[in-house]
Amino acid sequence: MTLRAIRGATQVDTDDAVSVVDATRDLLIAVLADNRLEPADVVFLLFTATPDIVSAFPAAAAGPAGLGDVPRLCAVEMDVEWGLPRTVRLVVFAEGDRPRSDVRHVYLGATSTLVTDRDPHHEPADTPSRVD
Repeated sequence: MTLRAIRGATQVDTDDAVSVVDATRDLLIAVLADNRLEPADVVFLLFTATPDIVSAFPAAAAGPAGLGDVPRLCAVEMDVEWGLPRTVRLVVFAEGDRPRSDVRHVYLGATSTLVTDRDPHHEPADTPSRVD
């Protein structure tokens, strides 16, 4: 088994607890599905949120996503003036046998603009898998 780090991001429409937790749960579920991971494969979850998200901890989504027993940490993202607002970022640390080249990073909605040219799996926003 190898430890892999899988990135992801989502943007919430409004800063309210239900929106933050629901959007983050959807992101977690997409990361697990796209990388064929089971909850037991996940070792640690790291969440960041932009400073304009104050209604809920994104890590609260771990339980509804079936990852309630996984250690997790939330942090505040840097407040960059041109940064994407109301954004939750995620790194899932998981064990698996897939090579790094097969890892699927997941950027939902408007966060597809955060993908850099270093991500070999980036596809245009209209692609139904991973980036939507």
